[in-house]
Amino acid sequence: MRTWLHFGFWLAATVLVVCAAPYSRSRDKTVWNYEGGLGVLTNGSIPDGPCFRLAGRVTSGDFFDHLKRVDRENGTIFRLGSEAVQNFPDELRLGFVVHDHYDQTCPPREVNPDASRYLTREMMSSLHLYLYWKRGVELRPVANVERVFFAVRPLMPPAQAQARGLPEKLEWSYEYSVPSAGVPLTDSLVLVLRTEDHHLVARVAARL
Repeated sequence: MRTWLHFGFWLAATVLVVCAAPYSRSRDKTVWNYEGGLGVLTNGSIPDGPCFRLAGRVTSGDFFDHLKRVDRENGTIFRLGSEAVQNFPDELRLGFVVHDHYDQTCPPREVNPDASRYLTREMMSSLHLYLYWKRGVELRPVANVERVFFAVRPLMPPAQAQARGLPEKLEWSYEYSVPSAGVPLTDSLVLVLRTEDHHLVARVAARL
């Protein structure tokens, strides 16, 4: 069972954004739709290093485009078109990008003010990604996760950066295939990042 993936990145502070919005409300129910999938957005920082932003999405064909959550006084149900559903499809796709980002959430740098302010290839390749299904307080490792896409692209042409005396600034893109057959829609997909010495540097969840 593969419970972690050698990866490359991440974070100290987390913010979750779910692409869902109520479009219908009555006295006894609220209906949410998830067109486009579940979005995640977070800011973070490498210990004694740069701050960054991670933005991503969980998709599965057009499954989420037709999925609705109906919250009633007597409970919540999920519908796919006119049919009630309870579980995720057999496979999800988790895709995201990571790049440098600074705002008020970036921690102060008193400890190591001379540390790099920009993400490097070495930093990104030194971290490990762990994926879990969360139900209540229980975390279950996700088995057989596969990375299906990886790319690194410069945010500024190298020649232009060199002419301005700027360091290399990059954006990392990832996509993973996540087995999800039989997983209830009420479970959350949790992403955890740890350093090589197992220090926790990030945790964020995608949930309906």
